[in-house]
Amino acid sequence: MTPTASGEAKRDSALVAAVDIARAAAEADAGAEMVGEHLGVVMEDERLATHAFGCLNPGYVGWQWAVTLTRAPRAKVVTVNDVALLPGPDAIVAPAWLPWSERVRPGDLGPGDVLPTLPDDERLIAGLTGEEDLESVASLSPLHPGQWELGLGRLRVLSPLGRDDAADRWVSGDFGPTTPMARQASGECSTCGFMLPMGGALGQQFAVCANPMSPADGRVVALAFGCGAHSEVEPEAEVRSTLAQDELNWDPLDLGHS
Repeated sequence: MTPTASGEAKRDSALVAAVDIARAAAEADAGAEMVGEHLGVVMEDERLATHAFGCLNPGYVGWQWAVTLTRAPRAKVVTVNDVALLPGPDAIVAPAWLPWSERVRPGDLGPGDVLPTLPDDERLIAGLTGEEDLESVASLSPLHPGQWELGLGRLRVLSPLGRDDAADRWVSGDFGPTTPMARQASGECSTCGFMLPMGGALGQQFAVCANPMSPADGRVVALAFGCGAHSEVEPEAEVRSTLAQDELNWDPLDLGHS
């Protein structure tokens, strides 16, 4: 709220001067102890002005009481049109509203929760659910290499976009090739005996870890990922000490020389 009258509408001296009337309306609505200093007045339209007062409610820091006043043509009596609590420039307000389907994030779903998938989800395409369709698919396969996947009872399967989205997410995740653990590992998952291969197009880049001692156990890992539990990591050779201690003086004795 600006501290002076706006020039967007014709200044109405009666409405601009009616600060006491506006304050009384705000105090009647919120209580005198909740209404602060007068912050300014704005001409909203012809014979329509809004006065602003600071809000002293500790739960609404930065908010303002907005009291809109008006008067009839050629009348001098000012009347109250509306009283509202509005956020000021420094007010703490809630973030912009988003539909639930856009707010939900991975890990938010719990037992009994349902997250519907839209019929036109670009990550999915129609799958093949009947054996009578196999012959037609075989005739089309040379024209669509790698794009047909048997649904086996599923109405939809991953589209190329869905596979690419999953691959990007897994590569940049905790078990991708650029993580600190992968960079310090002596071997990659592609050479580890605990690696379970994946079928399909994603199997060329990812696998599943089956090592209970690995932080990636049971997770999808990039073949270029690695950790310290690689199957071919050899145990360190035992270092045989050539030093002994005297039982009385605890002095080290070199047993390697006569």
